[in-house]
Amino acid sequence: MLCLISISRIMTYSGNSILIVEDNKDLLNLLKINLSDQGYKIFTARDGVTALDLYHQNQPELVILDIMLPKMDGLDVCKAIRKENRTVPILMLTAKAEELDKVLGLEIGADDYMTKPFSIRELFARIKAVFRRVDVNKNGDENPDKILKFDDLVMDTSKRKVMFNGESIELTSKEYDLLLLFFSNPGKAYSREELLNTVWGYSYEGYSHTVNSHINRLRSKIEADASEPHYIRTVWGVGYRFADLEESKNYA
Repeated sequence: MLCLISISRIMTYSGNSILIVEDNKDLLNLLKINLSDQGYKIFTARDGVTALDLYHQNQPELVILDIMLPKMDGLDVCKAIRKENRTVPILMLTAKAEELDKVLGLEIGADDYMTKPFSIRELFARIKAVFRRVDVNKNGDENPDKILKFDDLVMDTSKRKVMFNGESIELTSKEYDLLLLFFSNPGKAYSREELLNTVWGYSYEGYSHTVNSHINRLRSKIEADASEPHYIRTVWGVGYRFADLEESKNYA
């Protein structure tokens, strides 16, 4: 059940900004209180139109976005943000029964979702993981500058740029992180739980949709035929892996 007890002394952060979009006034206030206690700068909105206005005005570093909103629903807000910014993390909130909405949210560019009711401790863990990845990407010390190439796919880690068949491919932050992990470890099979832990920074049962949807969306961008993927292979009963040298089209 939803646990919104203030646990402000468990973690201490400062400086990071979060836009919370939730039409339930009580839940919104409780989230604001608990996250403000952690040192985050919080902006709040109870409808989609106001949410977009606040996003444009403040450029938050994380968006926590409910799906069911007045004036403009969360899916449309997510799409609007993604048209402007491919990298800002978006965490969607969804009711337990809204299975289709979970998938749709991830398909249109959300990085992750949480199912209501949820624990505030789990939310803190997700937020911590988000900002840890943001800091790594800003500092650039996890991945040295280099060019990675496999057949028609090229990654320039110094520019966080991906090319397929000579054309630039637009990836979200999580899509890029997934591809970089696979690219850097050809042939290695990863379970969905391992991918959640490595790329998202946490592992919780029941969130395999997050991985599956990101893999599907990534394949649609980098594969000539997503139904018969060349780069990201399914390992039945395990998860996914990147093709190895022997599977290269140029292998002799």
